[in-house]
Formats: sequence, C-alpha cells, structure tokens
Amino acid sequence: QVQLVESGGGLVEAGGSLRLSCAASGITFRMYRMGWYRQAPGKQRELVADISRGGSANYGDSVKGRFAISRDNSKNTVYLQMNALKSEDTAVYFCNAAFGGLSYWGQGTQVTVSS
Repeated sequence: QVQLVESGGGLVEAGGSLRLSCAASGITFRMYRMGWYRQAPGKQRELVADISRGGSANYGDSVKGRFAISRDNSKNTVYLQMNALKSEDTAVYFCNAAFGGLSYWGQGTQVTVSS
C-alpha cells in the first residue's frame, strides 16, 4: 500500500519560513520523481517544485529563488523549504510521486500565510 504523508504545514507570517516533509512508503522511492503541488481555494492545482531521481530540481515561476526542494533517499522523504513566504503562497500543499504511468498523492497539508 502506497502512502505519502505530508507534515510541516501551519500558519506563518508573511516573510517567514516553513519546511514541509513528505514521507513515502510502499514505493521504491529512489526510482520516483517527487513533487510538491499546491491548490488554493477556487484555483487549479499547480506545480510548486519537483525533483528527479538524480536530484535535478524544477520550480514554478512564482516560487523560484524562495523555495528549495530536496530529497533524502535513505529516509524515503522529500522536503520543501519555503522562505520569504507571501500571502499568495496560502494553499493546501500536496506531495506527489511519479514513475512511468504511476502517480500517487498525499492527503495534503495546509499552509496559511498571514499578511
């Protein structure tokens, strides 16, 4: 059974930082591209960042220079360090694991940035 469990969300003031974690089980983690997506109320889910098996990272335009994605294959965990948070970063953040035609999602963690 595949599980992706996000943690680290919460309420933070604008300009602050948070670090999200996503612990994976039931998959061969090192083989998967891991990603963070977010969905704000009334908006479509969008890519925040993803990281390949080899560690190459890709970022959405709105978070470049502020967020950093990383992975620890020994812990089956992917992280999202979020700095200089803005009110527009408020959303539910979802972890995704993708390999070939397979795609798995976590349940999401709420991030709220107060201005």
